[in-house]
Amino acid sequence: MVEKFFTPKEANQILTNVKKIVEEILSKAHEAGGEGRIKALMAQLEDMGCYYKDWNFEIGLVDFPAIIHGQQALLCWRSDEPEVAWFHGYEDGYAGRRPVTRELIFS
Repeated sequence: MVEKFFTPKEANQILTNVKKIVEEILSKAHEAGGEGRIKALMAQLEDMGCYYKDWNFEIGLVDFPAIIHGQQALLCWRSDEPEVAWFHGYEDGYAGRRPVTRELIFS
């Protein structure tokens, strides 16, 4: 069950901390014995209300739950992006990413 929903502004406010955690996840992903630390880092993200989604440990993908036009969706950020500026529906996944625009209504 999702406990927190983000607006793009709120997601971007915690992005500095998210970036640091994701950088460490990506650096530990290819080390022997890093699995425990990676799980702890992912738990830190979950405590913040967002979720690590890059199971290949290549692009550092993080989803932030959101409500857009009254529907649950996910704000989507990649570690090579300067800010949280994309979203997709729960069923759409990464392939369905669309840009956040002013016309979107977040609640």
